[in-house]
Amino acid sequence: MDVRHLELLRELSVRGTLAAVAAATHRTPSALSQQLRTAERDFGVALIEPHGRGVRLTAAGRLLADSADEVCAAMATVRARLDAATGAPRGLVTIGTLPSAGEALLPELVTATMGSGITLDIEDFDLAEADYATRTLDADVVIAHSLTGDVPAGAHDLITRVLAREPIDVALPADHPLTAKARLRPTDLVTSRWIGVPTGYPFDDILIAVERLTGTPLDRRVRLRDNRLAESLVATGAGLALLPRFTTRERPGMVIRPLDGVRSARSIVALSRPDRYARFAVRTVVDMLERIGRRRSDDHRPPGGHNRPATDRDQDFGPIR
Repeated sequence: MDVRHLELLRELSVRGTLAAVAAATHRTPSALSQQLRTAERDFGVALIEPHGRGVRLTAAGRLLADSADEVCAAMATVRARLDAATGAPRGLVTIGTLPSAGEALLPELVTATMGSGITLDIEDFDLAEADYATRTLDADVVIAHSLTGDVPAGAHDLITRVLAREPIDVALPADHPLTAKARLRPTDLVTSRWIGVPTGYPFDDILIAVERLTGTPLDRRVRLRDNRLAESLVATGAGLALLPRFTTRERPGMVIRPLDGVRSARSIVALSRPDRYARFAVRTVVDMLERIGRRRSDDHRPPGGHNRPATDRDQDFGPIR
């Protein structure tokens, strides 16, 4: 049994098409088809079958794909035991992260791993919540987020570790009438223009919850991914925006207020496939991220955030009551 064949079947199961697997793994579809034919000869069963204009896994193919994590995790566990017995964790750990959580957590991690046997390779991307799980095929650790719970959508079969719980605040132009309030409620938000995020991104869940509670649609003038761009537009008076507390910086023309009455905090979560998480170095990095995240959660205010109300630390991170 060639473990690489199991990994290929897992890739096809998760990514859905040979073209998607080829693009992600920098191979050609014809090369992948040849590998699949070799795997079918080795296993003695058909692993793929025609489906529409492409292919899909057979029942046997799905069984083997589902077993890939178990087999690879067992091999990684043996390697981790050897690493633990022979010295400190070492090796390359690849990390994929949403930018705002990476900004809050990764500088300290990079500093802490300097001079150790662990080398970090970091990539940033901003995705819809349901898309983070798939990225665990490409990285040892994916730092994702969710506003609906501690397990992002699509990640229930992965190893998940909550790194931090971060409040999401409302950013307002400094001359906006709502700056007179120390804390905001959903009913305060319905008459203002909004700088939103793309559909499917977690921050949009807060605005959707406000709409459901108030029965009033919100006016999203634009939808942006980049928090810094949103900050700059808020400061010019273009509208309100939702921004993460750990990394939102004070700037002229913008004021931050906490939001009550809806769940307005996100869970920042590390995701890993079981075989990748079994590595000693990967577990060590996730442990370090959890400690860093706990410290950030203990300090709710970003640097320079003196324009926040003194009651900021009373923010409720739990569900709506």
